[in-house]
Amino acid sequence: MLAYGELLAFDRMAADARLAPDLSRQAALAEMAAAEMGNYRRLADRLGELGAEPEDAMRPFVAALRSFHDNTEPGDWLEALTKAYVGEGISDDFFREVARVLPPGSLADADRALVLDVLHDDGYAGFAAAEIKAAIAADPKVANRLSMWARRLTGEALSQAQQVALERTPLTALVLSGIDGGSLEELFGRLTAAHTARMGAVGLNN
Repeated sequence: MLAYGELLAFDRMAADARLAPDLSRQAALAEMAAAEMGNYRRLADRLGELGAEPEDAMRPFVAALRSFHDNTEPGDWLEALTKAYVGEGISDDFFREVARVLPPGSLADADRALVLDVLHDDGYAGFAAAEIKAAIAADPKVANRLSMWARRLTGEALSQAQQVALERTPLTALVLSGIDGGSLEELFGRLTAAHTARMGAVGLNN
């Protein structure tokens, strides 16, 4: 799931770069897209080491992730950045939950380190946050439009996450094993709380 997410992130960032208002921003986003492809390669190589064909391993998650992106196509530069900031943030929070509950052991420890290393670079989030805050400072009305857009993104992300949870019960059981009470509601509550803090950090309303 993470490997396909990185592959799709490369594709979406490359497309979003065309919405950039100037060449410096376009170049910045293109560089970040290249980093996503590097992350994908590391994860695909690890899948191969585990004896899995990367394409086969990713296939069960293609529909949900594509649906999210197809249903939330940004209309302009700021919507693209907000989508990245919100969507990537929720996704990263989820995969940190997965990494946290991997059972101890040399192989699992290595995989945990790989997942966290792929997620650790928050350069894109910082870039997007700075752009969003600057746009709101220049025109406070932008906050309302982007807040509404972010709520739509969050609803779509949680909807697709619930679908994956129903279809991929082993993954769901793994994640819930580390949640007090072992409920999806608790997991989504934690993800929502982190999302609320992230929204406030850039001046958007939850």
